[in-house]
Amino acid sequence: MGKSLVIVESPAKARTINKYLGSDYEVMASYGHVRDLVPKEGAVDPSSGFAMKYAPIDKNQKHVDAIAKAARKADALYLATDPDREGEAISWHLVELLRDKGTLDDKPVYRVVFHEITKGAIQEAMNNPRDISEELVNAQQARRALDYLVGFNLSPLLWRKITSGLSAGRVQSPALRMICERETEIEQFEPQEYWSVEADAAKAQQPFMAKLSQLHGEKVRQFTITDETHAQEVDRTLREAARAQPDPARIGPTGDGETEVIGTLRVASVERKQRRRNPAAPFITSTLQQEASRKLGFTASRTMRIAQQLYEGIDVGEGSAVGLITYMRTDSVNLSGEAITEMRQAITDRYGADKLPGQAQVYKTRSKNAQEAHEAIRPTSASRHPDDVRAYLNEEQRKLYDLIWKRAVASQMKHATIHTVAVDLAADADARHLLRATGSTVADPGFMVVYREGNDEGKDDSGEKFLPELEEGEQVDLHAIRAEQHFTEPPPRYTEASLVRALEEYGIGRPSTYASIISTLQNRNYVEMDGKRFIPTDIGRTVNKFLTEHFDRYVDYDFTARLEDDLDAISRGEQDWVPVLEAFWEPFRERVEEKKNVSRQEAVQARELGTDPKTGKPVTVRIGRYGPFAQLGSRDDDEKPRFAGLRPGQSIDTITLDEALQLFKLPRDMGETDEGEDVQVSIGRFGPYVRYGKKFVSIPKDEDPYTITKERAHELVREKKQADANRIIHDFGDGIQILRGRYGPYITNGEKNAKVPKDREPDSLTHEECQDLIAKAPARKGRRGGAAKGGRGRSKATS
Repeated sequence: MGKSLVIVESPAKARTINKYLGSDYEVMASYGHVRDLVPKEGAVDPSSGFAMKYAPIDKNQKHVDAIAKAARKADALYLATDPDREGEAISWHLVELLRDKGTLDDKPVYRVVFHEITKGAIQEAMNNPRDISEELVNAQQARRALDYLVGFNLSPLLWRKITSGLSAGRVQSPALRMICERETEIEQFEPQEYWSVEADAAKAQQPFMAKLSQLHGEKVRQFTITDETHAQEVDRTLREAARAQPDPARIGPTGDGETEVIGTLRVASVERKQRRRNPAAPFITSTLQQEASRKLGFTASRTMRIAQQLYEGIDVGEGSAVGLITYMRTDSVNLSGEAITEMRQAITDRYGADKLPGQAQVYKTRSKNAQEAHEAIRPTSASRHPDDVRAYLNEEQRKLYDLIWKRAVASQMKHATIHTVAVDLAADADARHLLRATGSTVADPGFMVVYREGNDEGKDDSGEKFLPELEEGEQVDLHAIRAEQHFTEPPPRYTEASLVRALEEYGIGRPSTYASIISTLQNRNYVEMDGKRFIPTDIGRTVNKFLTEHFDRYVDYDFTARLEDDLDAISRGEQDWVPVLEAFWEPFRERVEEKKNVSRQEAVQARELGTDPKTGKPVTVRIGRYGPFAQLGSRDDDEKPRFAGLRPGQSIDTITLDEALQLFKLPRDMGETDEGEDVQVSIGRFGPYVRYGKKFVSIPKDEDPYTITKERAHELVREKKQADANRIIHDFGDGIQILRGRYGPYITNGEKNAKVPKDREPDSLTHEECQDLIAKAPARKGRRGGAAKGGRGRSKATS
């Protein structure tokens, strides 16, 4: 009897599973995806029921061939790829390839799914196989077809209308819109002034703070006090009222070095409450990414990479690798009964029975499609405390496992009990001026002994604020009244955590897509990072502006979310995938055809800054082939317009007329070299440079072409000439030279390069020999694979 063949996605997973299954099974890895759409137009054919043309992925072909060879000998094939739509599709694609190769014949093919790589989970899955889910495969095919149709139709339009190298994506573009809209909010934000009034008080020399809550019998709101004059008036009112309170003997210097008492406040009311704080649900993909970003500073992609390692298995001293966490791509907050039982036992053993609720905590999943992944992200064994495995994990793995373990275990612990007290302090006899002091104490920390959720700054919401024991009617000392000026602040830029949360709230994308969305935005240079926050680049804002103006429906948040819901419905078998694609394709195709007529000028709308006072010509900014640039003059002028690229940190949306005019101070004339060559400083496609004659030398990054001195420019030229002289082995005077290069000596005529024969010394070659070697040399290739053009010219930004 032959072996059964088991296929997983990664070699690490294969090694772990192989140790659990024994000698009757051979476990092999597909190394991820094995087949994808052909990378050219026509891969999805809407006119033929959205027929999709697939081709094997070259880099994984050798792994597929190895699997096919093993499949010929195997008695059965078990497909154990990841338990989501993508994993289902990988299994389906692999079976299609194997059938094309004729290696399956009538062999049984089983799909097995497990959410943790432990011996028990794997054995249970192998004992309960199923068929490949047509619904899940169709949902993944529909998603891939939509992404293809959007990308292959919108991206070329962006190339023609804006600049090459751009891309648009069904989910990527709404995410970019979020970041751009937030930046616009920030730029348009106008700060509003407001003042707060606080009091420093004390009882029996125990200080506390209170904040003005009522003035002249009216509730104090954020904009009740909006200027310094009013704030000073409130300050005087409160001081006079507090000074007029009974017991004047308390007022004045204390005489013992303590703070002066300027009045008294009467306790008007004391409100005590007890509230419960419940633990957060165990992690799903999005909340893990958010919390790892806040608490650990991990990017979404970094979090998923480390989680993959913990899921696939690590040897923690048990003799073989074991999966430490359950599958990390999930929308479900559900926990299995066995996991809850083990967690409750671990809580009792480690923290005491008093930290255990009477019944297990039950969490409801918000996702409509959460049955696709049956459990939240949790440790495969709650008894495996982070301290127990610390020595076997690297620092990244240790931090993430610690986070996942604590969040999961805390989710099954007792609520925390918080005592809160709110005290109203009257500054006057009629209680028309009130100040409120609040405090809280943790009566029973419950789950908080293990885990507290972080905020967007990565800090735990865990502070305690104490007040002295206060009773209604008693008086306390008033030491100071403080009026403080504030200004409202714009909404913050998105971090990875807050962007993931926003995408999730809108229903845009799915757990497996968030990390790739963020990576694409960065790789396309649509966004930059200011610390940990996203700033849209000029090219990103231009792409977003084009899409929102001409393809508004397809970057609409609600439309994108409804399309995600349709894809989920396909995976549940509630909708057929072809009608969903048809409903999307026809109006989308019509819009693309319509927008092909949009002119480049209309697509990349120029921002008018004003008029140059010297020439009277208009000054505009826009995106060009090589990035954002300023333009002086128009195409209708007799003289050609002048162009200047924007400097780092400048934006077409915020640059002023004066800042733009400064850009046209280049090129700067810097006199002549001793050899009579004109010297100029300017900025080209590859950055700032000094030109001397027809040659160039780059200006170092830390030096400014607008302020560099004549002496420094000539120094750079001399250094470059010296470096070039050291490179020249022989110059024949007609353009042919023998030079020292990075990889050794070579011959050049400026257009073609030839190698120096290994058996010859470079300086022994004759002019005729060099001419012959140059003639036989292949044409030098340019950056895009074509023949290189002669010269090393630098071009200014053009429209």
